[in-house]
Amino acid sequence: MDKAFATAISPIPSTARKAAARAAFVDIKDPAKGILSDCFKQFGVESVVLTGDVEERLKKEKFEACVVKLAPGAEVVMESARTSPSNSRMIIYGLGGNAQQAMSYSKYGINAIFHEPLERPAALKLVRATQMLVLHEFRRYVRIPVITEISVVTGDSRRFNATSHEISSGGMSMRSNEEMSPGMSAEVSFALLTLPRIWVRGTVSWRKPASKSFGLRFDLQDDRRLRIKEWVDAYLES
Repeated sequence: MDKAFATAISPIPSTARKAAARAAFVDIKDPAKGILSDCFKQFGVESVVLTGDVEERLKKEKFEACVVKLAPGAEVVMESARTSPSNSRMIIYGLGGNAQQAMSYSKYGINAIFHEPLERPAALKLVRATQMLVLHEFRRYVRIPVITEISVVTGDSRRFNATSHEISSGGMSMRSNEEMSPGMSAEVSFALLTLPRIWVRGTVSWRKPASKSFGLRFDLQDDRRLRIKEWVDAYLES
């Protein structure tokens, strides 16, 4: 990602209600920039195009979200955000690639991906699904979108990896090509930002074959889930 940017921050004009939050755009070009700006604007989120020393701006200025092109240099941007006292818990969206490619950024806690070629309906759906976290309306949104690798061991001793989609204190959703049916037991392990690798048991509560996704409800008898609850609570309170 080219660091030879200008030094100004150029806000995209908005005619919607007064912005309640700001989303930083890094290396986002038209037409994607226009589409994403319109989507965020519908929920009162102002889109701000970051130029100049992007990493320094992310360390010093407060943003509730960041959309960054998944290209060389994206790691530096995410690292700057996650090590910033103001933006360490911001929602980070990637533009481009797929969930598997996004795994290379999982150490930075990337939350969601806008796939290319960007389509307005899909982009709006993703913004709508995550806007409560961006706007800090946590009581209405207790699931945290995050992409990381999950190791799964089923009750019948199958082992495979999955990609997380959302996590809450009571369970999580993930994607995998493996067949999982409601009622199946499994133990999963994963790490999230400040949460070191953890293992927890659960039961498959739903499966959507079309999207190759399933939900796992954590076992109430497994006290290890309490560490996840503590992490979720800290994430929402920060």
